[in-house]
Amino acid sequence: MQLSDTLALSLELLKQPSVTPIDHNCQNIMAERLAKVGFQIEPMRFEDVDNLWARKGTTAPLFCFAGHTDVVPTGKLDAWDSAPFAPEIRDGKLYGRGSADMKTALAAMVVATERFVTKYPNHKGSIAYLITSDEEGPSIHGTVKVVETLQARQEKIDWCLVGEPSSTAQLGDIIKNGRRGSLNGVLTVQGKQGHVAYPHLARNPIHLATTALDILCKEVWDNGNAYFPATSFQISNIQAGTGATNVIPDTLTVTFNFRYSTEVTAEQLKQRVCTILNQQQLDYHIDWTLSGLPFLTPVGELVNAAKQAIHTVTGRETTLSTSGGTSDGRFIAPTGAQVIELGVLNATIHQINEHTNVDDLEPLAEIYEQILVNLLA
Repeated sequence: MQLSDTLALSLELLKQPSVTPIDHNCQNIMAERLAKVGFQIEPMRFEDVDNLWARKGTTAPLFCFAGHTDVVPTGKLDAWDSAPFAPEIRDGKLYGRGSADMKTALAAMVVATERFVTKYPNHKGSIAYLITSDEEGPSIHGTVKVVETLQARQEKIDWCLVGEPSSTAQLGDIIKNGRRGSLNGVLTVQGKQGHVAYPHLARNPIHLATTALDILCKEVWDNGNAYFPATSFQISNIQAGTGATNVIPDTLTVTFNFRYSTEVTAEQLKQRVCTILNQQQLDYHIDWTLSGLPFLTPVGELVNAAKQAIHTVTGRETTLSTSGGTSDGRFIAPTGAQVIELGVLNATIHQINEHTNVDDLEPLAEIYEQILVNLLA
């Protein structure tokens, strides 16, 4: 079959077993293509993480494509219908780890950029790429470090498009114009170990914490707003006990997460949790980790350019959304950049037999190119 430009580059990237934090040559493949159309290539390695900053032009405004070359682990190989790093096309779908999240978007970005700069060699402003191999992992030495470097030398991104798989039913039906904040907590409730036959000589932390956990699960933290759904509280792990049936445990550990809107702050959530636990007179400790602040890009230049591009290429109207998990956009938005996420369908991301529609790849490249036209031509 005749391979489109975007499909051909997608296949090349998908063959790289780039499980976090290994880039495995993906960034070199992209950099070689970008260098040929006038980009200055600047690898940025922090600890064990490879990052790429590539820029064409020195003037404002600066449009940046952002994304990640790393993928999540494959899981059991024998559960896949084809090898996860030997991409295959079956029934109009491209299978392979990273096919949806998000190597096909990276390929579409590069192809779109090549076409745009060829057609508009004297375009306005600058175009850049911020690519990491640490988005699916701890996200400590990836985008956040590149952003810190850019800020230190006063290099400012005006518009940023992250190629995360945002679409739900059809390509371009959803644009993520923000994300909820993510606050994690590990709660340890202290009790006293003892024999189950003598509960009066012990304090069971599971029993002690039950009421408080029930209140936390039922609490209405806020009602969201026009852009964000209501804040949610979810318990992801509970651990206690020695494994024996006749021992009352001395501690209970509960891991939980808030996905929160702009109606509350992380500090307010922490205070409210502690108030509930204190009301139940628990002996407890919480270790907090803030994974990301909420961010929002209101309707403006970037959102409108993307909506118009999607309509031009597909004829579809698009919906703005802030649902889903976190992305590296949370590190870029605080710099003042307008940030959106736009990519292929997300139905199979992080799953066995991850795939995307082959027929969506060229239209995605065309959408990206049209966004560049709308903003920089």
